[in-house]
Amino acid sequence: MKFALRFVFLIIILLVYNRVHSQQTPFDPGKATFKLKFKNVISPYRIMFTSIMPDEILECEIVDSSSSEKYAAESTKGRLVISGVNKWTWEPPKRSGKYEIIFTNAATSDSILLNVFVLVPLNQIKSGKLNGFRIGEYPRVPLRNLSVYKAPKGVIEVIEENSQLKISPHFTLKNFLCKQQCAFPKYLILQERLLLKLELILEKVNEKGYRYNSIHIMSGYRTPHYNKMIGNVKYSRHVYGGAADIFLDEHPKDGMMDDLNKDGRINYLDANVLYDIIEEMYGKPWYKPFIGGLGWYRKTSNHGPFVHIDVRQIRARWGD
Repeated sequence: MKFALRFVFLIIILLVYNRVHSQQTPFDPGKATFKLKFKNVISPYRIMFTSIMPDEILECEIVDSSSSEKYAAESTKGRLVISGVNKWTWEPPKRSGKYEIIFTNAATSDSILLNVFVLVPLNQIKSGKLNGFRIGEYPRVPLRNLSVYKAPKGVIEVIEENSQLKISPHFTLKNFLCKQQCAFPKYLILQERLLLKLELILEKVNEKGYRYNSIHIMSGYRTPHYNKMIGNVKYSRHVYGGAADIFLDEHPKDGMMDDLNKDGRINYLDANVLYDIIEEMYGKPWYKPFIGGLGWYRKTSNHGPFVHIDVRQIRARWGD
């Protein structure tokens, strides 16, 4: 009996220790000691993603580092050419798929892995479908003739084997897939700025004292077909791969926004906590690339409270 009590007591101590230890483990933003510029965005992360058409040339450059530092780059396939000091151009294979380019600091061995997806051209869509996956039709005329509402040229093909692939330190391809039910391959559009914005939000959440390893993405990309099916607006930023409906869900992980304000209830006030963390970054010069929409939503019978973010490059605000 005494042995059993001691065993139970030991287990309790270990559980408490593990919980305290996990809470004290500092958040790792996954940043390298240098930054990589490509497609007019700058990423500091050791893992990042981009996508290009088969006939595009990708230009990459190391920034925010000493000019005396030497960097090397290598790719799995395609044609990688040095175009200047710590600058390269990459000509992709014509075949759609996922390829890698690794940039390494020769002195420190610190590196950035860029996962590059060569897109499947949207002109391959037949009757609104691509390999059985229903995409639908994009509006031919951009909303108010704004460039951010131009129809995309291509989509990322996601197969089951790479659906869990990390495309940034804390997010995977699967996080952004459209919710419509279908078999693989599935197709996705994702803007780099949205992924960078989510990583930035996660870092700020942890700086505010909320310990989270990721952000739950309730809704990422939506095909025009699915967007219409759920009755959303025609020019939703979700169909352009530039929006996400998000909440924080780890304490406990139950598919619902956590009780962020610690009042014992899950409601719009918790969404407002996340909303305020994001809003606080607006107006800062370094946040300019991530300007977009920000809105909060109440709990309903279909979902819990959440926050919408996007990178439309125009400031928009709303609350349910």
